Amino acid sequence: MRVVITGGAGFIGTLLARRLLAGPVTVADTPPAAVAELVIADLAPPPADVAADPRVRAVTGDLAAVAGDLGEADAVFHLAGVVSGAAEADFDLGMHGNIDGTRAILEHARRQPAPPVLVFSSSLAVFGQEPLGVSDDTLPRPKTSYGIQKFIGEQLVADYTRRGFVRGRSVRLMTVTVRPGKPNAAASSFMSGIVREPLAGQRAACPVRPDTPVALSSPRRTLEGILCAAAVSDAAWGSTTAMNLPALATTPGEMAQAMDRVAGYAASDLIDWTDDPVTGPIVRSWPAIVEAPRAAALGLHPETSFDDIVREYLSSAQPG
Repeated sequence: MRVVITGGAGFIGTLLARRLLAGPVTVADTPPAAVAELVIADLAPPPADVAADPRVRAVTGDLAAVAGDLGEADAVFHLAGVVSGAAEADFDLGMHGNIDGTRAILEHARRQPAPPVLVFSSSLAVFGQEPLGVSDDTLPRPKTSYGIQKFIGEQLVADYTRRGFVRGRSVRLMTVTVRPGKPNAAASSFMSGIVREPLAGQRAACPVRPDTPVALSSPRRTLEGILCAAAVSDAAWGSTTAMNLPALATTPGEMAQAMDRVAGYAASDLIDWTDDPVTGPIVRSWPAIVEAPRAAALGLHPETSFDDIVREYLSSAQPG
């Protein structure tokens, strides 16, 4: 089996690459099989442990320019994109990365002898703030350029699927928390920072009020959703419209309290609470209550508490 991951050097892309290499992998209606070649496309090379696997081939560069170098694939996981804050700050960058890059990968898939399964990572940001929450069939009303770009990507995947060019499955990811490493340009980056930094003894800024409603998911549940989207049959997947992944509804204040409970001390004393005039409106434009009936029908469920997400992060952060 040959697999392509765009954005494969990022956090979720790396988790996915490691899981695929560990095998076996199920794609649509084919029996589980080992990955014979894994192509990782990104602006940066993959981590050393992934790159060291002889089955891995790295393709570095702008996706719109290098898509033709990816080769044939049974499955494509399209995770690459310009994140929310960066897409809002630089319109042209967002359009190129999120629209031109997506179109390039779809055109590459279209040229394959047989249409590959293509999983597209969309986002909760396709919705505007809906006071009663959103479901799979809620009409997206994006309030940011990033949300618009992701919604356009969903529609492109749906039409290429309708035309038989790909077997597309778009999944709307929630904010993935807690991410290790350094902050990125996503408007939601603080949701990891207010846990990651205090637990490391460092101060962290929260750019929204403590009672701001948010929807999020753990890395484990996010990876589970992406893999499930690739594994189910076309009939089980059903509609070509995007599917919400399960979300845990909470607030930054509740997240801080959970961190303190799990850590056993007031780590949240290191959080500086503000209401940033740029980040705040972006975060508040996203819905905080997300229903995911299609995901539930496939056996996907959210974490039951943020305490569990903190425990998962601490466990994964331990050496060895």
